[in-house]
Amino acid sequence: MIKRTFATLLILCLLLPAFAQQSLLYKISGKGLKQPSYVYGTIHLICPDDFFLSAPLQKAFDQSKSVYLEIDMDDPAMMATMLGRLQEKDEQYSLEKAFTPQDYRKLTKYMKDSMGMDVNAFKKMKPLVILSMILPKMLNCPTAMAYETKFVSMAKEQQKEILGLEALDDQIDVFDAFPDTLEARMIMDYINDLPKQKAIYSKLVAAYKKQDITRLHNLLGESPEFAGYEDKLVYDRNRNWIPVMEKAMQQETVLFGCGAMHLGGDQGVVELLRKKGYKVEPVTK
Repeated sequence: MIKRTFATLLILCLLLPAFAQQSLLYKISGKGLKQPSYVYGTIHLICPDDFFLSAPLQKAFDQSKSVYLEIDMDDPAMMATMLGRLQEKDEQYSLEKAFTPQDYRKLTKYMKDSMGMDVNAFKKMKPLVILSMILPKMLNCPTAMAYETKFVSMAKEQQKEILGLEALDDQIDVFDAFPDTLEARMIMDYINDLPKQKAIYSKLVAAYKKQDITRLHNLLGESPEFAGYEDKLVYDRNRNWIPVMEKAMQQETVLFGCGAMHLGGDQGVVELLRKKGYKVEPVTK
């Protein structure tokens, strides 16, 4: 149970680079680039008191002419597209079918008592919708922050263009690869023992703040439930992003912000760029 929950939090919040250096920010240069670019590993949910924006990151952001996130979060159609994709069109579909009868009763009570919502309002939605609503409960604060949201705000202030490494439909396809029953089990892990999951998440945030990326990355393979999904979840996306990054970097200085899980390992963004002939070095000062 603990190993599965660790992996769930790591994957959905995308925490995990894996290098000996303790840094979330990397400078990309060489291979004929006229100017450097940067890639930063983000965490999607963090309390305001734990949020940090280092001086090197601020400098890299200021120097960049455009900002690439995993998806274009400035797209006005993003929410409508997301809701459309996460709502099942099949008339026979029901959220309840992903849960055992006992678990669905627990979910119904939790949604009513803890979130003030009627689960029946989501009966045509995929479990991922419920999961995304429950995840912020892991934080020890009432309001969560996200680096992506902050980057969008900063980019607008500096009149920088915001773009995406992949289309929203491509990202949703990743989670569609997971069976509804798997996502339902993740939901029940949180509902059944929320205090323990909050404590686990606090440890993960502490590791992120220390940029202890090696320790975090090693947890990725510890959940058997995600065995066989690693390529679709992480590595295929990494490979697809490289041509997008290369094209953008040839034109101007760019800041790429992606879940830090995508940075590490021999199939991570950093190593893939190095294999392409770029110099990729951690920025700590």
